[in-house]
Amino acid sequence: MSRVITKHNPLRPTASKAETKADITDRTARIIIGAEAERREVNTARLRQARLEMEAAQAARETPAKPRHARAAAPPRARSSK
Repeated sequence: MSRVITKHNPLRPTASKAETKADITDRTARIIIGAEAERREVNTARLRQARLEMEAAQAARETPAKPRHARAAAPPRARSSK
């Protein structure tokens, strides 16, 4: 669409006010949604990296647990007969 009036287009085609406002709203909403999605992706990547670092540090700190010795089984008690 050309905004300049020339001899080839004496009547300028214009968008209606409703279309213009809808286009503005649509574009603004898409910008806001895109910014929110980008922020969410950055935050997710940051949290994922922090979790991986924490898990690596925890794995390095852990020492193998000593195996517990099973207690010797107590001899069965004598039952009294009634």
